[in-house]
Amino acid sequence: MWKGRFKEEQSDLLKSYGASVHVDWQLYRQDIRGSIAHARALLVAGILTSEEFSQIEAGLLEIRAEIEAGKFEFSQDLEDVHMNIEAELTKRIGAAGAKLHTARSRNDQVALDFRLWLRDACEQLRGGIRSLQISLIGFAERHKDAIIPGYTHLQRAQPVFFAHHLLAYVEMLDRDASRLADASTRMDACPLGSGAIAGSTILLNREAVAAELGFSKVTTNSMDAVADRDFACEVLANLAIVGMHISRLSEDVVLWASVEFGFIELSDRHTTGSSLMPQKKNPDIAELARGRTGRLYGNLISLLTVMKGLPLTYNRDMQEDKEAVFDSVKSVSETLAILPEMFDAASLREDRALAAASDPLLLATDLADRLVEGGVPFRKAHEIVGGLVALAQETRTPLHQLDSAEFLAASSVLTPDIVIATFDLRAALAARGTTGAPSPKNIQRELTRWREQLG
Repeated sequence: MWKGRFKEEQSDLLKSYGASVHVDWQLYRQDIRGSIAHARALLVAGILTSEEFSQIEAGLLEIRAEIEAGKFEFSQDLEDVHMNIEAELTKRIGAAGAKLHTARSRNDQVALDFRLWLRDACEQLRGGIRSLQISLIGFAERHKDAIIPGYTHLQRAQPVFFAHHLLAYVEMLDRDASRLADASTRMDACPLGSGAIAGSTILLNREAVAAELGFSKVTTNSMDAVADRDFACEVLANLAIVGMHISRLSEDVVLWASVEFGFIELSDRHTTGSSLMPQKKNPDIAELARGRTGRLYGNLISLLTVMKGLPLTYNRDMQEDKEAVFDSVKSVSETLAILPEMFDAASLREDRALAAASDPLLLATDLADRLVEGGVPFRKAHEIVGGLVALAQETRTPLHQLDSAEFLAASSVLTPDIVIATFDLRAALAARGTTGAPSPKNIQRELTRWREQLG
């Protein structure tokens, strides 16, 4: 491909080893969009005639249509998507095509295309996150009055409404969407015009190009513009966090769908069987979503490692940026597409969940609160209730069924009326009225707020 100072043809192995078109062909829309904007700037600067610009624009749009129709053949010999498109354009329209790369390097061209692609990807991912949030809200609304045990250390801790548990993930996902929006903001600077490292002596209107491409500003240091991929690292970090949240949600699903918990029922359409054991119904979607998180972490570490030792400015190592990003975006997008479908078809076994949440030990803290209201210091109250729990376990008696004399022996505050009222499960939840706590009133307010916010 290269001539000029080179007297020998490139090694076939080099062509194969250095080619990236099998990965970066996905940038073709952004590459063509950026090339048209660049050509318009060359027209304004007098480098191109109106006829040449029209030829370039029409040729590029024709190539885009062929790629979208699957009729365009990418050549590995031409290395990447950028050279493939430019070479084909020049082949079709002649000299005008050869002028297109004036005042532009592949360095700023790639930086532009990648930013444009990632901005589009972040918007699509935010839409996927929103779909999952809406699905979780719908699941919560279908079982708004259902109660489940809440857990710490995977031990039953306190009762909560099922809706409150799901809304916790809605909150996490909202922060995920916000982080992707923040990342898009930091990509809102057009690098085109930075050249290979030091711009160009052919002066183009960079601000006009930026405006045409939807950027609010241009980059202000040509070396930084072509040398860094922090914007890609930031997106990968954000997607790793998305993966972490999805993995935790998936882990809950795996546990809840097990016979030991038995809280949720997944549809047959969203589960798989066993090649050996005919009774099995496996939550594969949740397991795969949980497993893919490892790839998201790996892609982030991969790109950080590629970038950590590179001197300014561009180095060919940076070609390794796209595969990691494309893989993470694809993986998260697919997960965000299938999880809402799974949750929309799932149901909660409310009776099973309520039976687990009705364990009186889950209200032991409430009993300590009653002691505090009766004037007992909390640490002492904690000790008293702990003693009652130990007594209940020793006598194999449910905590709330201990003899009233045993409660009064522990503290005169624990009268029969106080004890009976404390172990009323729904009353206990209704009493949790502080902001952020799982009272029915709070949960209804949050469901309404999220419905209005997400549309």
